[in-house]
Amino acid sequence: MSDGESVVPATGITIYGCGRDEAALFRVMAPRFGVKLTIVNAPVSEFNAELAVGDRCVSVGHKNRIDNSVLRALGRAGVEYISTRSVGCNHIDLEYAKSVGIEVGTVAYSPDSVADYTLMLMLMAIRNAKAVIRRADVHDYRLSDVRGKELRDLTVGVVGTGRIGSAVVDRLRGFGCRTVAHDRRRQVDVDHVPLDELLKQSDVVTLHTPLNADTHHLIDRRRIEQMKHGAFIVNTGRGSLIDTESLARALESGRLGGAALDVLEGEEGIFYADCRNKRIESDLLLRLQELSNVLITPHTAYYTDHALSDTVENSIINCLKFESGKQWTG
Repeated sequence: MSDGESVVPATGITIYGCGRDEAALFRVMAPRFGVKLTIVNAPVSEFNAELAVGDRCVSVGHKNRIDNSVLRALGRAGVEYISTRSVGCNHIDLEYAKSVGIEVGTVAYSPDSVADYTLMLMLMAIRNAKAVIRRADVHDYRLSDVRGKELRDLTVGVVGTGRIGSAVVDRLRGFGCRTVAHDRRRQVDVDHVPLDELLKQSDVVTLHTPLNADTHHLIDRRRIEQMKHGAFIVNTGRGSLIDTESLARALESGRLGGAALDVLEGEEGIFYADCRNKRIESDLLLRLQELSNVLITPHTAYYTDHALSDTVENSIINCLKFESGKQWTG
């Protein structure tokens, strides 16, 4: 190095709540982007926020809510930007983050991961797969009293036609079913109808809209009552899009034909944990799991090789764009 030259230090990013598979990807990608990483297995908290001192940017997971006290601690540590490794950011109070000088960005990842999973859950629901598998597991191989349905004979209502909802619509075309959609913006070539009309027409309703103040309990008791008798509901969006108590009652009474839920109200602290020897605190989860026509999976629709790689890469890109003054818009 000649006299007068200076070395620009690598951008530092602190990665919180990083599992083994994510950590491996971050370590592989870091040299390519010229970043210096501090990888923390534990979720960000008031007690480990100081690990980010010296880094303006941090990356966090979606599995734990980030309380305002944590945002204050990050602000005191000099953090100015949070890249959350998720499409949604309902686990962070954006207004409060802004008030303490922190911007928040989300990541884009392959919508095919969730779209594929949605179709799988949809097919499993209308073919009564949970009951069939349960019986086969105890060597009862008789045909069920409940016959399955074929998608081509049904109307499917897609609520939310962003990247994931649009990918679901694309897949449904191959099954020959009638598809209707509801979204404030017409983002896909399909019949768009008001939400109440979609619920009345659809044999299957699948949710792909973001969770915010306007969509909390979007599917409530009144709207469940508008659905066809025997209809199915699929949720790979966010648990609180549905009033779960009202859903449970409709399923228990036979008002609805079934549900396939990859997300659930109150999933925090349960999903992603080994609870085999623990008491489950969610009575609603236990009620739903007792039903033979309800499939529950632990918020795993996004979890593919391709999507995880996208998530890690775009989280780094978010931080680099912030550092260079180009705000990432998600």
